[in-house]
Amino acid sequence: MTDNIEALLDKLDLEAKIRLISGSNIFRFAGDESIGLTEMPVSDGPSGVRGETWDERDPSVSLPSGSALAATWDRELLAEIGGLIAAEARRKNVYAVLGPTINLHRSPLGGRHFECFSEDPMLTGEMAAAYVTGVQDHGVSACPKHYVANDSETERFTADVIVDDRTLRELYLYPFERSVEAGAWMIMDGYNSVNGATMTENPLLDEPLKGEWGFDGVVVSDWTAVRSTEGAANGTDLAMPGPWELWAAPLVQAVREGKVPEAAIDEKVRRILRFAQRVGALNATPQQPPAFTDETARRLVRDAAAKAMVLATNDGVLPLGRPTRVALLGAAAAQPRFGGGGSSTVVPSHTSSPLQGLRDVLPVEYTPGVHLNENLIAVPLDLVTDPETGTAGVNLRFLDGETVLHSEHRTAGNLMLFGTPFALQAKSFQIRGRLRADEAGDWRIGFAGVGTLRLELDGQTVLSETVFPEGGDPVEMLLNPPQRFVTRTLAEGDEVDVLIELVPALDKGLPAMGITFCIGRPRRSADEEFAAAVDLARSCEVAVVVVGTTEAIESEGYDRKDLSLPGRQNELVAAVAAVNPRTIVVVNSGAPVEMPWRDDVAAVLLSWFPGQEFGDALADVLTGATEPGGRLPTTWPEVMADVPVLNTQPAADNTLPYPEGIHIGYRAWLKSGVAPAYPFGHGLGYTSWELTDLTVSGRTATVTARNIGERAGRQVVQAYLSRADSAVDRPVRWLSGFAAVEAGAGETVTATIELPDRSFQHWTEQGWAVEPGAFTLHVGTSVSALPLTAEIS
Repeated sequence: MTDNIEALLDKLDLEAKIRLISGSNIFRFAGDESIGLTEMPVSDGPSGVRGETWDERDPSVSLPSGSALAATWDRELLAEIGGLIAAEARRKNVYAVLGPTINLHRSPLGGRHFECFSEDPMLTGEMAAAYVTGVQDHGVSACPKHYVANDSETERFTADVIVDDRTLRELYLYPFERSVEAGAWMIMDGYNSVNGATMTENPLLDEPLKGEWGFDGVVVSDWTAVRSTEGAANGTDLAMPGPWELWAAPLVQAVREGKVPEAAIDEKVRRILRFAQRVGALNATPQQPPAFTDETARRLVRDAAAKAMVLATNDGVLPLGRPTRVALLGAAAAQPRFGGGGSSTVVPSHTSSPLQGLRDVLPVEYTPGVHLNENLIAVPLDLVTDPETGTAGVNLRFLDGETVLHSEHRTAGNLMLFGTPFALQAKSFQIRGRLRADEAGDWRIGFAGVGTLRLELDGQTVLSETVFPEGGDPVEMLLNPPQRFVTRTLAEGDEVDVLIELVPALDKGLPAMGITFCIGRPRRSADEEFAAAVDLARSCEVAVVVVGTTEAIESEGYDRKDLSLPGRQNELVAAVAAVNPRTIVVVNSGAPVEMPWRDDVAAVLLSWFPGQEFGDALADVLTGATEPGGRLPTTWPEVMADVPVLNTQPAADNTLPYPEGIHIGYRAWLKSGVAPAYPFGHGLGYTSWELTDLTVSGRTATVTARNIGERAGRQVVQAYLSRADSAVDRPVRWLSGFAAVEAGAGETVTATIELPDRSFQHWTEQGWAVEPGAFTLHVGTSVSALPLTAEIS
């Protein structure tokens, strides 16, 4: 392989080599026909493989988000998910998926918390390694991101994280080290700086990544993160998107003037060619992935979502028997969040909401109870007709003045223009559709987008406004643009011709990103709706309330301001619990929220952002067809004021210090002595377990686990280390290993837990060291429930 790469490198002149080290477009790595190198499309991939465009005509499987997958504590499941991701990638002609996201949950206010696995480096590292192996076993590259300490969103392009070497090595670098050990072919570096150097030029790319760890793959920049031409002498190998001007003609000149060594360019090209060989893009046919039908993919996502759900409390109400009437409440029951906001977003071919899933198996009566926010929704397909085809959907036109460059039928109200072929040629865009009111009342009809937008109803302009985003983050502008609307009173069956026109603000540097035809259905006043929900709960045998966050709270591009549920959701849960003692609350969020009512309800189930099969998986869990298998990958506080590490805001000089060092997550909670609402590792099932007979041989611990309940179940046996009277600053306890076991009622199984050498080591100025003497091993079912101990020398 090496000889072949050198031979190919020799065929390329300087300009050809430099063309290969930035993309050919937004989501493609460059190719070169003269050496048999094809262009390589890549795609965001933490929660599904979108492909090169957001387009409902080429849908993607929507997977549970990162925090949900980590809640399974299941390496084998991650390997299966990896196979599905590889299959989706090949179906979409994608050579690399940009995931997993393996930054840590340093603060629960981190806006991208949902996309990352855990607050613990060991759990994150194990999930990352399983994901990488699962994808790459099928010839598609994974791309762990974002190297390194890119753990919050505020000022994410420029924030300078100040962190000591020990903390970097033991916490933030460790998941990347495990990813390299698992054979990762690509790693993405972040926008942020660390200790004064922007990550695309940071010395950490050389040591430890490429030196000590021996990473021989490609370091790709986050999109637009390459900041300078002469920075090409450093460790980033590939600038995206492309062609990236700083690494084009200016870089050719810098090499010829001796400011950047050509040897540095050669090394980047070697890595890219090696990567291309691995993914089958260099004189080869890509490896065929495992076969997934729509049915098998949906079953895997459904099982994963159920295995991720964490039963935080349960007074015995779950699993449900055969209730005669179930009150289903909460805006999120009908319009849940399947995934978090940002670049991980995909467009699935179908989704299952809690309302849909529960109606299939239970006698459900639904009303939302609260209006979660004032945002409109993309017009549902069953309410709109394309005037060109007469079929369900809308018509999208690309125009140059009065000339229609292209017209197409679309089957969604939310249309991404970003990256589509005609978007760069068009001067304006139009969505047209005939809206049908399926109920009488006041309908809100409007648009979402950035630029100059105009709304016509039945041929008359009723709204025209130039709209700019409040923030400057392009992801927010793309996925959560401002909305505007007018209100019209319609009778059931009325139809309205709607035209929405967008002229992008190119003079402001704001190209056409997307355009949405959105509506708001008629609804009761807030007080009437609230009272109706309480009345329904009072009359039913069981009440299920689905609460959750919104796109404005958990998303790439900004951090959270607090941990409160938005709107009147807390008030609704309290009012329902007061009239129905069998109240079950399902929390649809990717990260912790405050739950002031948690001791007043019969059960709390944390569903995370569970992907497209949410409703069916929830039905499985609530009825007992499947046990909720999740255990917390992050600590949930009672109130935000108790959280030991909160800050995500850089100081005036744009530095973001990490003064807590190695004490984040449950480590910081244990150090503070404050008890959270639910500790790291916590989760209940539908059976009971007894753990006995802890033995240790070398670095392997075994535990006897007996299912003492009346039904089959799953348990995650967790092992933590501690060191009394240590001369080194250490956590009170830290995760060292884990194993998931399953057993039928009355059965006994053995849990075998491997304890890696690294969990005994600490970082010093001289490198890794082990403090002589005894460590204590604690084994149990959460960081706070550890009945078994043993000494390890």
